[in-house]
Amino acid sequence: MLHNSETPHTHHDAPGADTAARLDETLLGGSRKYTLSQVVELTGLDKGFVTRYWRWIGLPVTHPTETWFTDADVEALQDAAGLFDEERMDERAQMTFIRSVGHTADRLALWQVEALVEHLARRYELDETSARLLALDRLPEMTEMLQGQLEHAWRRQLAALTGRMAIEFAGAHSDDRSDTHQLPLLRAVGFADIVSFTKRTAGLGSEELAEFVQRFEAGARDIIVNAGGRVVKTIGDAVLFVTDDISTGAEVALGLAETSGVALGTAAPGEPEIPVRVGLVWGRVLSRFGDIFGPTVNLASRLTEQADPSTVLVDKDTAAQLAATSHYALTAQPARDVPGIGRLAPVRLQRAYRG
Repeated sequence: MLHNSETPHTHHDAPGADTAARLDETLLGGSRKYTLSQVVELTGLDKGFVTRYWRWIGLPVTHPTETWFTDADVEALQDAAGLFDEERMDERAQMTFIRSVGHTADRLALWQVEALVEHLARRYELDETSARLLALDRLPEMTEMLQGQLEHAWRRQLAALTGRMAIEFAGAHSDDRSDTHQLPLLRAVGFADIVSFTKRTAGLGSEELAEFVQRFEAGARDIIVNAGGRVVKTIGDAVLFVTDDISTGAEVALGLAETSGVALGTAAPGEPEIPVRVGLVWGRVLSRFGDIFGPTVNLASRLTEQADPSTVLVDKDTAAQLAATSHYALTAQPARDVPGIGRLAPVRLQRAYRG
C-alpha cells in the first residue's frame, strides 16, 4: 500500500524495451552507435585486445556486428591501452587490472540496486516486483551521486593502502635471495563465524535471512575496523580479517568473541545471544585479487572450526608471539587431528586478568 504525498510516480504505460533503452542511454552517458569493427578502426587497437578487454570487464562481445559501443567505451579502451603501453604490461597484468575493475563494479552495482529495492519495498510497502520497477525509475537520478561516492571512497582507500605500504616497506630493500619462495606479507589473519548458523537460520524467510546476515556483517565490520583491523571478505556466516601487527589482531579477535549476538545485531534484545568463535594466526600471506592466500589463512579457518562459542584459538607459534606481553592469558588445549592440517595443538587466547 502506498501512502500520502511520498507516493512515487511510475511509468506503467512504458513498454519494457523503451524503459531499458532510456535507462541504457542515461547510465552510459550516450547512445550505443559503434560496432566492434568500427571501434577497432576508430581506436587503431587490435581486435583481440578489444574483445579481451570486454571479456575481462565481465561484458563479453557476444554480437560483434551490432551497434554495442558508445563514445565513452572508445575513450575507456584508448585510456587503458595507453596505460598498458606506457607501463609495458604483459597480458597477465592487463587482465588483472581490468578484471579488478569489472569484478568490483559488478558486485557494487548489484549490492546497490538490491539495497535500493529493499529500501523501496519497506518504505512504500511494495511487493518485490513493484519495488524493482520503482527502482528503475529512481536509479538515473542517483547515478551522479553514486559515481561521486565511488571515486571518493576509492581515493581514500588507495591513500590508506599506499600509506601503509610506505611505512611498512620504507628502507626494506634486500638482496637476500634465500626467501624468494616465502610469501611476502606478515599479517595477523583471523576468521570469525556464527555458531550453529545453519540451525539458527533454517526457519527464516528470505527477508529475515538477508537481515540476519546483513546485521552480522555490519556489526562484525564495525568491531574489526574500530580495533584497527581490515575486513578482507565476508562469506555468509563468517568474516575474514587481517591486521598489520599481532597485538591488534588479538584485540580484534577478542573483541569479536566477547561481543554477544545482541550487540552484533544477530539477535534482538531479550532473545538468546548468538555467539561467534574466532581463529587467529600470525604468519605470511599472499595478497591477490582483493583476497589473501596461503597456509596461514587455511590454519586460521581450521582453528575457528575447533573453537568453542565465544572463544579465540591461536596456534602455538602465534601464542609464543603473544606470550611476550602480559596483556593476554594463553591456555594450551588438547591436541587433535585436523584433516588437511595434521596434528594441531591449539591455544586459547584470553585477556589477562589483574587482581
